[in-house]
Amino acid sequence: QVQLVESGGGLVQAGGSLRLSCVASGRTFSSVVMGWFRQAPGKEREFVAAIRGGGTTYYGDFVKGRFTISRDNAKNTVFLQMNSLKPEDTAVYHCAASMDYYRSSLYYTANHYPYWGQGTQVTVST
Repeated sequence: QVQLVESGGGLVQAGGSLRLSCVASGRTFSSVVMGWFRQAPGKEREFVAAIRGGGTTYYGDFVKGRFTISRDNAKNTVFLQMNSLKPEDTAVYHCAASMDYYRSSLYYTANHYPYWGQGTQVTVST
């Protein structure tokens, strides 16, 4: 079992930045793939970014250099630095975790991740 707790969401103006954190407990963190997904009202859950234990990263197409995922294995924490935020980035952001099956195509898919946090709300105003 893996427990995930997100923090760092909030209200920010367009063009601003936020840094989300997700603390994991319950399993060897360094071997786990960590992902961030988001879900806006009325929309499906969308892949944002993922990071493998060794630091290899993957991003959703819409990110386009604005977001950076990173992890601190010593602190069992994954981060999502979000810059140049836009109103369309408004959503609940969820942290997710999975064992690494060494198939990068899986990292983009919400169904691949069995463990999820409760989510943190990000609201970007105009």
